[in-house]
Amino acid sequence: MTTAPEPPKIEFPCRYPVKVMGVAGDEFRSATVSIFEKHAGVITETDISIRASNGGNYEALTITITAQGIEQLQAIFADLKEHPLVRMVL
Repeated sequence: MTTAPEPPKIEFPCRYPVKVMGVAGDEFRSATVSIFEKHAGVITETDISIRASNGGNYEALTITITAQGIEQLQAIFADLKEHPLVRMVL
């Protein structure tokens, strides 16, 4: 009988991308960046990638931070999921 391999462990600190999908617009972008900056410090334009949906109603932001630990990532995910303009966090 073989045991399942352990999932790979993340070694911190590391560059870590987080994809956030929500209602398109400046308010969504501003709120998302504010949440990241609360937990991870200054976010620059080079840290952000934006992709609009086909209909233009939604957009996906991929924000890459230097993650310091799992607790930091959990706090970011929790705050993002509570925001009314955020639809999904990956």
